[in-house]
Amino acid sequence: MDIFMSMEAFVRAAEAQSFASAARQLGVAKSVVTSRVKQLEEHFGVALFHRSTRAVRLSEVGETYYRDCVELVNKVHDLSGRSSAEIQSLSGTLNVHVLPGFALGHFSEALIAFREAHPRIEFVVTVNDRVIDPVQEGLDLALQIYPPASNLLVERRLFPVRGVMCASPSYLKEEPVIETPLDLVRHDFARYSHYPWGDKWPLMKGNECYEIALNPVLKTNSVHLLLEFARAGAGVAYLPTMVAAADLLEQRLVRVLPEYAAPPLWLSAVYPASHRSTTKVKAFVDFLRERYLREPQWDKALGIAPSDDEARNVDDELGDT
Repeated sequence: MDIFMSMEAFVRAAEAQSFASAARQLGVAKSVVTSRVKQLEEHFGVALFHRSTRAVRLSEVGETYYRDCVELVNKVHDLSGRSSAEIQSLSGTLNVHVLPGFALGHFSEALIAFREAHPRIEFVVTVNDRVIDPVQEGLDLALQIYPPASNLLVERRLFPVRGVMCASPSYLKEEPVIETPLDLVRHDFARYSHYPWGDKWPLMKGNECYEIALNPVLKTNSVHLLLEFARAGAGVAYLPTMVAAADLLEQRLVRVLPEYAAPPLWLSAVYPASHRSTTKVKAFVDFLRERYLREPQWDKALGIAPSDDEARNVDDELGDT
């Protein structure tokens, strides 16, 4: 038995929850993966998976062995990568899933800048706001604002996603004045449908938190539809700063209750643990963190400074680099 090949088959099957998917990733027959995993189970003397007709799931002891095996597999691939020409000139394809709010207006700049340094890297980019499992989707990494779909995935934070209440100048001129969060209930309100707060909004002002129930006239998974709603003077929308910044700076939109804000979310890079030492994935994630983590340029342009807690979180993230 080649114990490393058996460990690699086990790691891929654990992440994909499928022997067939693991076989496709490794370029071997499903029977080969099944045999290697069985050999590893016999070697350890334990059952690593619960098997069913639909999927395979790690057993309790399998979860423990997975953490040890993935670390060893990563180290072997890392040592192999260091001795290859990939270090000098990254090449290959990166399959990336990107949140629309980041993809439209910002991601292309990052992609172009990264390819200037590594012109042999090609990208296949999927844009939508679903929380996905990159293993199940056959992707290298996902850029998303919600926690990983599996505890077998690695999450590295890229930047805080802050939001602002916005409306057009024409709307604010005609409608009742908004001076406190309670005033919002008299206005047509639009929000992103997947925010974690639902219709009960926690609006922070310094250390004080005001929870207000808002009944949106529009809920959508498209932040760009929300932007059009606000531009058209249809009401007040809560928008990510990375989407609203240009309109605010050019005064097509105006901030409403600028001293209040909902807690920021984080856009993170999520990828399989077995990709932790894949040189091109690591290089791209490190590039994004260096470019955005300290202070995204759109927040800097709007003069939105991080709170003390956010600054500490960023310092913690930088310390993990």
